[in-house]
Amino acid sequence: MDNLPPELAVLADKILSLPTVQLVALGSAVLILALAVGRVLFNLLPSKRPPVWEGVPFIGGLLKFTGGPWKLLENGYAKFGECFTVPVAHRRVTFLIGPEVSPHFFKAGDDEMSQSEVYDFNIPTFGPGVVFDVEQKVRTEQFRMFTEALTKNRLKSYVPHFNKEAEEYFAKWGESGIIDFKDEFSKLITLTAARTLLGREVREQLFEQVADLLHGLDEGMVPLSVFFPYAPIPVHFKRDRCRKALAEIFAKVIRARRESGRREEDVLQQFIDARYQNVNGGRALTEEEITGLLIAVLFAGQHTSSITTSWTGIFMAANKKHYDKAAEEQKEIIKKFGNELSFETLSEMEVLHRNITEALRMHPPLLLVMRYAKKPFPVTTSTGKTYVIPKGDVVAASPNFSHMLPQCFKDPKAYDPDRFAPPREEQNKPYAFIGFGAGRHACIGQNFAYLQIKAIWSVLLRNFDFELLDPVPEADYESMVIGPKPCRVRYTRRKL
Repeated sequence: MDNLPPELAVLADKILSLPTVQLVALGSAVLILALAVGRVLFNLLPSKRPPVWEGVPFIGGLLKFTGGPWKLLENGYAKFGECFTVPVAHRRVTFLIGPEVSPHFFKAGDDEMSQSEVYDFNIPTFGPGVVFDVEQKVRTEQFRMFTEALTKNRLKSYVPHFNKEAEEYFAKWGESGIIDFKDEFSKLITLTAARTLLGREVREQLFEQVADLLHGLDEGMVPLSVFFPYAPIPVHFKRDRCRKALAEIFAKVIRARRESGRREEDVLQQFIDARYQNVNGGRALTEEEITGLLIAVLFAGQHTSSITTSWTGIFMAANKKHYDKAAEEQKEIIKKFGNELSFETLSEMEVLHRNITEALRMHPPLLLVMRYAKKPFPVTTSTGKTYVIPKGDVVAASPNFSHMLPQCFKDPKAYDPDRFAPPREEQNKPYAFIGFGAGRHACIGQNFAYLQIKAIWSVLLRNFDFELLDPVPEADYESMVIGPKPCRVRYTRRKL
């Protein structure tokens, strides 16, 4: 310090004479300040990257997410357009909104746009050795096994179960009553899923126990879980206990089937019979792997199906013209095929299909779908601006927000199922309708979901009329899966 000016030398002596704790605190503050200044300067540098929307470094982006993803999307799109980046703590989230900037997101393979790095928070729920806890080539084989459980012939065998569960469930309703669609369909979808996915043994003998354990798993998926899936909090402790108990139950069911040689028409049987082809020595799935895949399949479809079933009912009840058209279609189906529901009869229900699709357009269950950019890639907006998304960004698309863009759908806030009918067919614009995703990672269970929802609403349309007692509810954007807020509905059984 001999060469320092006298004033700086005095300041240096004072700093060095501070206690160690104070020196550490001062050094940390200086480091944080330097990082913040550096981040601000870096964000201001000319770049081909998307515009960065953060505000206060390190906490600004986090605060924006805390305010709710929908509000973030709304404000970010108004300020920056179709492409912008929000740093969240140590990660950068880049949003791609609308069909013009989305093709690479949906078309790229996992070597370029990966799911594992953003969805690995599911591992404690699904369990080890499946889906996001395995390398891509193993996950591809596991998805193939599920796809084989959804072939046309297998889907045909599931329809009678959908119908049986719906008929028995609604037979318990009275002549008239007040319900909430979301509550009712959540229960019914769980029943149909238990029979077609988890197996006859679970549906007939273990349903209440398994349903309680699955509910405990569900409660263990909270917003904190996305960032800290192993945080020592009560819902995570309960999640882990429920996951262990489910593994024990399914191990007994799987073992009993394998030992007896008995076969059933369900997804569980498909997993029991399946074998790896190009990995793991061609072996069969273990009991733990089967349990994990069943849970993953259930989580992927249960909430999304029950919520879409609910929105379909809400919008049809609120728009009597469309409800009457769907009910009239049922009469025509009965004239042509009789009262029995089958794969063929459900496939003929185009009016009902369009009502379901429009409900899904207006309120997709998943606000965000995400990937991890393993390689940089360019996007060009509708105004001709080109940005380069850097390697390492979490990239997010929003079905909910994109579906409300007028360049994607005419008068997007209006419930209009006929937009999907010829000659309009608005869904045919590439990457406009992404209710089931798109491209390489489009939902492989969408045909299963349509059949399930159609079977339920076929029974209802043939037997009941509905009246909304509340206005069409808002979407609950605070939930992990975006469903309707509570809404009272009066049902009235039709006189035969």
